[in-house]
Amino acid sequence: MSQNADEEQEYEERREELVEHISAVRDLDEDVLDAIRSVPRHEFLPEDEHDRAYVDMPIPIGSGQTVSAPHIVAIMADLPDLEAGEDVLEVGTGCGYHAAVTAELVGAEHVYTVEYESDLVESARENLADAGYGDVSVRHGDGREGWPEYAPFDAAYLTCAVPEFPDPLIEQVREGGRLLGPVGVAGQELILAEKRDDELDEEHHGEVQFVRIQG
Repeated sequence: MSQNADEEQEYEERREELVEHISAVRDLDEDVLDAIRSVPRHEFLPEDEHDRAYVDMPIPIGSGQTVSAPHIVAIMADLPDLEAGEDVLEVGTGCGYHAAVTAELVGAEHVYTVEYESDLVESARENLADAGYGDVSVRHGDGREGWPEYAPFDAAYLTCAVPEFPDPLIEQVREGGRLLGPVGVAGQELILAEKRDDELDEEHHGEVQFVRIQG
């Protein structure tokens, strides 16, 4: 077996160990665990961080940003109950890892993601394409404005904290659609909201700590 093949097998084994760790502490849908199992997180990280790719922790990706710990990505992929073919908006592309996990659930062509940092936009596009998720749509812009050209979305989520869900995101989610993200100023809570008659029916899912939205 070649060195590259040995490395890939090792990464696969470490992903499986990560999935076992996550599933031992959180009851998640099997499709979500399969998505974590499938996405090569190391391919979305700086090369000097590959050794830590399958440790359940956030990792710096440049521009003052981090990629969330895998268990947080898994929880956020599980809460909206995403189904294949649903159109999903992500605010905060980062390195592209979370978008790839979402793509495993709904299909890459159904994922639309917006990133404020221009350097991260280019690297995310490259990461996604190299990992086989090139059909994910990535845009440089202010995520608080969403992506109206592709609305309405079945779900939208933020990988960065906001004081409250931005009005444009609420408007761009269809009736019955879901919004998810870390919300708060002094402290943050992970909130899942369902849109009903232009109002949000909220569920609170515990305290979290995310980088605040840029711009």
